[in-house]
This record gives sequence, C-alpha cells and structure tokens, in this order.
Amino acid sequence: MEANLAFPTLVLLVALALAFDFMNGFHDAANSIATVVSTGVLKPHQAVAWAAFFNFLAVAIFHLKVAATVGKGIIQPEFVDQYVIFGALIGAMAWNLITWYYGIPSSSSHALIGGMIGAALAKAGFEPLLLPGILKTAVFVVVSPVLGMLLGALITIAVSWICFRSSPSRVDRWFRRLQLASSALYSLGHGSNDAQKTMGIIWLLLISANVTTRDHLPGWVIISCYMAIAMGTLFGGWRIVRTMGQRITKLRPVGGFAAETGGAISLFFASTFGIPVSTTHTITGSIVGVGSVQRASAVHWGVAGNIVIAWVLTIPASALMAALAYWITDTLR
Repeated sequence: MEANLAFPTLVLLVALALAFDFMNGFHDAANSIATVVSTGVLKPHQAVAWAAFFNFLAVAIFHLKVAATVGKGIIQPEFVDQYVIFGALIGAMAWNLITWYYGIPSSSSHALIGGMIGAALAKAGFEPLLLPGILKTAVFVVVSPVLGMLLGALITIAVSWICFRSSPSRVDRWFRRLQLASSALYSLGHGSNDAQKTMGIIWLLLISANVTTRDHLPGWVIISCYMAIAMGTLFGGWRIVRTMGQRITKLRPVGGFAAETGGAISLFFASTFGIPVSTTHTITGSIVGVGSVQRASAVHWGVAGNIVIAWVLTIPASALMAALAYWITDTLR
C-alpha cells in the first residue's frame, strides 16, 4: 500500500471490515441459534443473547492462527492497497446480502476469501496469490461439512444406544438442558473461527500500510472484531433460521445437541490448526448427519442440494464482485 495512505482512508477501511464482521455475525447467527430455537429450548431473543455472549468469550480461549492464515496466507501483503481491501470487502458483503435476502445459508468466510482472491487477481493476476493457504481453505470446503455430518451422525447413534431404555419424555427433558451446553460450545467455535477472519484482513491492511508488522496483531483489532461479530449475532439473521432449523430436517433436542456438538468439535479442530472454515457448511453437514441417521427421507435433499449449489458458487461469485469493485474504484481514482 502506498506509504502516504491518508489516515481517514485507513479508518474507513477498518470500519468497513468491522461492518463486514457485524454482517458475518448477523448472517451466521442462524448457524448458532437455529437448532436451539427450532427445538424450542430457547426463545429467539434468548438464543441470540446466549450465542453472542459465547461468540465474544472465544477471545479468551483461542490462539490467533486463523487470523494469521487470512492475514498472511491468502495473498501477499506486498500487492495489497486500499483498492484491493475495498474490493474484497465489497465483494464479500454483496454476496452475503444476496444470500441473506433469499434465505440461503452460504459462507461468509468463503465470501471473504473469494473477495480477497478476486480483488488481487484484478490488480496483478495470479502473482499475489499464495496457493498453500488457498488450497487448504478449498479442501475444507468439502472436509468441514463431511466431518460435521459424520460427527453429527456418530453422536446421534451413540446417544441412541446410551438412552435405549429411557423414555422419550425423559430423554427430551435431559437434552433440552444439554442443548444449552452444546449451543454454547458451537457459539464459541463460531466466534473463534469467524471473528478471526476479519482480524486477518485488518491485519493485512495494517501490514501493507506499515502500521504494524507480520508478527504483531494489535489488541484493539482483536477486541473490536469479537465485539462486532457478537453484536451482529445479537441482531440475528432470521430469514436463515427457518432454513437451518426446519427446512433441512425436523430436529428434537437430542438431534439439536448432536448437531451442535458435532459442529463445535469440527470448529475447534479447524481453529486449533488455523484453518478458515465455513461455520455454515459445518453446522449444515451436522444437521444432515443427524437427519440421515433417523431415516434418509427425514432430510429434505432438495433444500440441501440448493445449499450445496450456493456453496460452490460463493468463492467465484464473491471473487467476481470483488474484481468489479476493484476495477471501478481503481478507474475512478
């Protein structure tokens, strides 16, 4: 980035990144609350407050490995300027708004990565791209929902064996309580992985503007990103809650517990190893795994298929929008 980047421009880009983080929480609130709301364990306003609290609590638990991957492992900071950052954020936010409007649970994470790739391509072709980080992210487009599906299915089977002799009412009563814990764990995982992606792009911006170094992420960035995603979750993305909680498969508290626990384990694994995965893909896979154990017809495969199409389109669509945003702003400067 140019050394003479004006301070107001830097502030505006940081604010835009935090707006994306807020939108991420808003867009992905359904991931954290859909199962606990659809099973009737918590009312919607209770669920978003619960999820937002644990989104923020992740600040005290997880290392910043995902932020490092996004900030230093997708595109080279040397090629970054304000137009690349602006294009990346606009591309990601545009795709989030489109999928939110139509109630499609797509990935804010992959929209951001697609935006970064598209803006970098528009500026300098393939040279800025760091293939190891991009390939790691791309592989987990497939791995995260499959892992979530397997864990959701296995936990459902294990619970079925453990509770084989218990009455349905007793099982339901116990798992209404346990689902509070599983939803808290999932929200911790959501906060740890998703808030760090915005930290990563702000870090990239600050590195390229010579405000900080590759080895230091300022504390104010960490706190503000966790606060932004928590506030976004508080406002909730109600259009997507119904898709996640009811249209894929009908869930009871035991199913909600299995889906959230499977999703949480997957997110903890990804955050530990610095892999920016989609929380949307993960919880959707877990819900499908829970439904498929009940019976194949319990899963509305048409709805699941439409979601998969959105997954496939997310990176190229957000990359295209980001490239257009870059070209427009670069032309007008």
